[in-house]
Amino acid sequence: MSRSVAIIGTRGYPSYYGGFETLVRRLAPYLVSEGWDVTVYGRGGAVKPDDPARDLDVKSVLTWGLESKSLSTLSFGLSSTISAAKNKPDVALVMNVANGYWLPMLKARGIPSVVNVDGIEWERAKWGKSAKAAFRMGASLTARFADHLLYDAEGIAGRWEASFGRSGTVIPYGGEDPGPLPTPDGLNSGRYVLMVARFVPENTVEEFFDAAENLANEVDVVIVGSSGYGGEFDERAESLQRSNDRVHWYGHVSDDRLLFSLWQHAGAYFHGHSVGGTNPALVQAMACGAPIVARDTIFNREVLGDCALFAAPNSEQITDSIRSLISDKTLQARLGSAAKVRAAKYYSWESVCLGYQDLLKEAIS
Repeated sequence: MSRSVAIIGTRGYPSYYGGFETLVRRLAPYLVSEGWDVTVYGRGGAVKPDDPARDLDVKSVLTWGLESKSLSTLSFGLSSTISAAKNKPDVALVMNVANGYWLPMLKARGIPSVVNVDGIEWERAKWGKSAKAAFRMGASLTARFADHLLYDAEGIAGRWEASFGRSGTVIPYGGEDPGPLPTPDGLNSGRYVLMVARFVPENTVEEFFDAAENLANEVDVVIVGSSGYGGEFDERAESLQRSNDRVHWYGHVSDDRLLFSLWQHAGAYFHGHSVGGTNPALVQAMACGAPIVARDTIFNREVLGDCALFAAPNSEQITDSIRSLISDKTLQARLGSAAKVRAAKYYSWESVCLGYQDLLKEAIS
């Protein structure tokens, strides 16, 4: 007899917004192939129903909510949880501790929950004081009401055990080797600097933009990302592109083939994320063989090992590290090859999806 799972807390299936959505695009079809009845809750306008890669056996349910920076996760999470509680799947996979407020509804209906806590959301600089307090309370409620906790990095697991006394299962994100891809139009392989990130302060965006002003006098600088809401970082990226024809701002990219090609041919990829665990973009960059300069954090060191250069979050060190990498073809080749091997060994989608399925089965039993 088939098992059923409701996936709550992402923007839906198929969607290309961020790490949760990347996971769902892999996990949902995998579970269907293993005999599961899969329902993914999402938001209108965030999914691509005509995506040729979509698995039509994955049920996509769009619910209501408020499209705002501070209330969208809470409101869409509430409506999704109400629907899931009504339909009563065998298990709920819940993303983000903001949905901890709604876990008692699932528990009241006898629906076991597995919660991916994501990063330390209440420490993100993009949130104001009230939002940080709301996420911290959501985390506390998640620790209290979730049946199983899932962490994407050992560093996150340690923080949760210290703060909330809850252990859990560590399952990272995965990456795939896309095989050889052509160099993106207008760029030279191994001779450009790349950053891929959502435009929020904790991703070291401002410091990289400062570095980019100098680097763009020597090499091409490619920027992928946006805030999603406009603002000063988007304006800064546009200004950089307008003032120097070596700066290429792509905005948000939902074409995996283009994104993989940008990573594969970069001379240096800068990864500035600071408060997450295992970052999906970093793992995929590794799988593409990108030579990496990463912000020096416990999470990035856990994922990368000795397969990258590390820099403090200031424009001078970022500039110096990127310059040393972009000018050294031997170092590029060594770091890119080592990252690719490490990604294949520790961060394959096959092992990630199997880990999720095993945890969902455990929650049901």
